[in-house]
Amino acid sequence: MHRLFRSVQTVADGLLRQQYLCNRTVATTLFLAAHLGKPLLVEGPAGVGKTALAQALAGALNTPLVRLQCYPGLDEAKALYEWNYQKQLLYIQVAAGSKQVWEELRQDIYTPEFLLARPLLKAFLSEKPVVLLVDEVDKSDEELESFLLEALSEFQVSIPELGTIRARHIPFTLLTSNSSREFSDALKRRCLHLYIPYPTAEQERAIVALKVPGIDGRLAAQVVDFVHNLRRLPLKKSPSIAETLDFARTMLLLEAKQLELRVVAEALNVLLKYQEDVEKVMTRLGDLLPEVREEDGVPAAQGTLPRAVAAGEETEEEPGGVDLSRFNF
Repeated sequence: MHRLFRSVQTVADGLLRQQYLCNRTVATTLFLAAHLGKPLLVEGPAGVGKTALAQALAGALNTPLVRLQCYPGLDEAKALYEWNYQKQLLYIQVAAGSKQVWEELRQDIYTPEFLLARPLLKAFLSEKPVVLLVDEVDKSDEELESFLLEALSEFQVSIPELGTIRARHIPFTLLTSNSSREFSDALKRRCLHLYIPYPTAEQERAIVALKVPGIDGRLAAQVVDFVHNLRRLPLKKSPSIAETLDFARTMLLLEAKQLELRVVAEALNVLLKYQEDVEKVMTRLGDLLPEVREEDGVPAAQGTLPRAVAAGEETEEEPGGVDLSRFNF
């Protein structure tokens, strides 16, 4: 077992070194998934950091990330393997001159040499343990869900021409979903479940301080408060954490000292991706902007970052790690 999973605290500190700030629920669930050897089903709104969690985990483990991006119509072949038909055809043409009988030729062309491994098989055949990300699995069809259920329950797959292939190492598997459809009880039973909501204002301020170095704490607080006001509206698409960070960087680029009506109106398209949302917010923008208060935070340089990052520490010792209790949802 990797030292990252020595305790819940080492998981949190390891992710923090990858600039991923999580709460205790996330760290505990990752710790349990590793020790129980179960896939992890991560659900939540789009843009709360589900994919970034897999990327941060791979970085913390210093192992490759293998990603299977799901979409409607994705089938077993595209997720698992395909035969290199061009290479097979070329081999047949070359072998034709030797008058090789078909039965011998068929055995030659259906070998690993002609196999194109797709993400799932690539993860199973990897020489070292990997993080397998099955991203946006709710966009796939139910047939693929059934296939994944079979493959991830025993971590083996069947290829008719080659037989059963077992994973050399069991990958740490994360399945992400934006909750656009329900999954079968069988899939949920075989996975640990984690729901990641939008972060609290305090956590999002810490994320902004972590990801946007140099931003004034008062401006960061105003940006986060404004985004949280937008998320309370019935928008077609609420701003994600990534869009909060883009908006914070935009304010720095525009040299804004605080959120002002004119500057925010000009940069609103950084946060909102649909014109109908922009028009809805513009009609009440003045009411949505946070009030400027003296207590709205301190400059980032004065210690808004979690200790493990602010001090630049590389140790995995538990004492002095990030205080997860501050970031519980």
